[in-house]
Amino acid sequence: MGWIIAGIVVVIVLYGIAVYNGLVSLRQRVTQAFADIDVQLKQRHDLIPNLVETVKGYAGHERGTLEAVVQTRNAALQAHSPAEQAAAEGALSGALGRLLALSEAYPDLKASANFQQLQLDLSDIENKLAAARRFFNNGVAEYNAAIQSFPAVLFAGAMGFGPKEFFDLGEAQRQTLEAPPKVTF
Repeated sequence: MGWIIAGIVVVIVLYGIAVYNGLVSLRQRVTQAFADIDVQLKQRHDLIPNLVETVKGYAGHERGTLEAVVQTRNAALQAHSPAEQAAAEGALSGALGRLLALSEAYPDLKASANFQQLQLDLSDIENKLAAARRFFNNGVAEYNAAIQSFPAVLFAGAMGFGPKEFFDLGEAQRQTLEAPPKVTF
């Protein structure tokens, strides 16, 4: 009888270790995915001053738009949590959209090879950033499901495994993205 109880205890301990290690692995994946977003955001933030300077050369009197891009970039650099970063990056995306719209008013700017390359680089970074956000949110969903599933839910909180936040753009940015694009000729 003693061997059976010892065997059951060993199985429970081994199962607990396996669940704990799985939760640690998921938490690390979420942390790594958030770091991947940071890498893409750094590239985006490094590209913006070049883009602003290029536009300044052609459209120097569009000061308000240029200052808005710089201010929102600086705010985005200071954001830390996924929610703060999502809000700041949403505002930055809007400011960048207004900046890129300036190219329509300045044919010389639109024809500039430097501006075109910066625009391509920015588009590439935006695509990579979207992929990194999807990967992060997928990791958060897996992690949150794992800590809320039985039997992990019994001890996950006591072992320091709390829910993680999704990278969410927020309601205002979502409404902007859901609106149909304005096309003018």
